[in-house]
Amino acid sequence: MSPHAAAPLRLAVWSGPRNLSTALMRSFENRSDTIVVDEPLYAHYLAETGRDHPMRAEVIAAGERDWRRVSERLTGPLAPGVRCFYQKHMAHHLLPHVERAWLDALTHVFLIRDPRAVLASLHAKWPNPGLADTGLPQQVELFERTWSATGEAPPVVDSTELLSDPHAVLGMLCARVGLEFEDSMLEWPAGKRESDGVWAAHWYADVERSTGFGPPRTSRTKLPRSLEPLAEACEALHSRLFPHRIRAHAADL
Repeated sequence: MSPHAAAPLRLAVWSGPRNLSTALMRSFENRSDTIVVDEPLYAHYLAETGRDHPMRAEVIAAGERDWRRVSERLTGPLAPGVRCFYQKHMAHHLLPHVERAWLDALTHVFLIRDPRAVLASLHAKWPNPGLADTGLPQQVELFERTWSATGEAPPVVDSTELLSDPHAVLGMLCARVGLEFEDSMLEWPAGKRESDGVWAAHWYADVERSTGFGPPRTSRTKLPRSLEPLAEACEALHSRLFPHRIRAHAADL
């Protein structure tokens, strides 16, 4: 059966902060058959946790505070011609009280990055982050839940692998989730998007200038001594996802 004749794919891509999540959303949005939604659980997360994020009031005002309504939107009917509904999620937005049954209607992908690089970047924005702020506990929970439900490890995309060979990694990801790869995923027009969250004004300057994936980051990451215990906890969780990453080249096996 042609992928375009198949049922629409609701692709939930779960990332932690300070990763390539917006660039990957741009890549999929540039497809001919895909619509996207940007962090639909963010307003609920801020309203429930009271976290003082940049543009907090604007995010809550513009978003949906009831996770049930969010889940209905993410699993509900789609317009004719939509093959893929790409959902960019921050994993830490999935709070413990949010029921999980609706997630069974989604196809899950996990976007990861070296945890020390994540912590260095996160610490610069929010000093003294906690383990939950990294999204790693939630990613591992969802990864293992999905594996248990389907009998197969869901796709994991490592940001370094993706930047090293976007064509290969995206091609293999598309094959895993039942999409045809499109060359349009490798380049996109610079600028803003109507689909971007209201917080784009604060966070998206770099991606708005981008027209594709850049080179992999090669700088070594040095963390404050105070973050070492957290880094060890993050690395333990990361190690449960990393072996399942999509490998661009046989030499990586």
